[in-house]
Amino acid sequence: MNDDPARRDRQRRFAALCEPLRPDLLRFAFWLARDRALAEDVVQDAMLRAWKALDSLDDDARVKPWMLTIVRREHARTFERKRLEVADVDALVEAEASVLATDEDAAVAEMREALFRLEDDYREPLVLQVMLGHSTDEIAMQLGLTRGAVLTRLFRARQKLRAALAGEGPETTS
Repeated sequence: MNDDPARRDRQRRFAALCEPLRPDLLRFAFWLARDRALAEDVVQDAMLRAWKALDSLDDDARVKPWMLTIVRREHARTFERKRLEVADVDALVEAEASVLATDEDAAVAEMREALFRLEDDYREPLVLQVMLGHSTDEIAMQLGLTRGAVLTRLFRARQKLRAALAGEGPETTS
């Protein structure tokens, strides 16, 4: 057994900073991957990467954006390493994965379906803002965009959602 005090301090710091974020990280990874098993794998890989890079975290108050960035990059790495099956969006919506469960209301199911159909460029900033509570500046920093680009994507994402929910379909929005 290793009784190294520095290692124990590092383990305590990691547990205190990163473990409480696991539910938010899993929710974010699920929105990116649209597959619960893949999301769990991405979060696990992200936690391992965070453990290895913990010393690079200069400000403990910035742990959440740091971890979300690691999750987003791990998700991208997943697709660099291997070719995965394409998820059937209709099947996902019908299954109404428990991670998305809020109410059995038809309007909620319709909203989920519309969100799943958004392109990643629009869905990701919207999820970061609405589900995870990030500010426009935090989203811009995480996605490597300007504040104006984030505002534009959020505006267009909402437009696309409104159009989809009004039954206009994606081909009528730009």
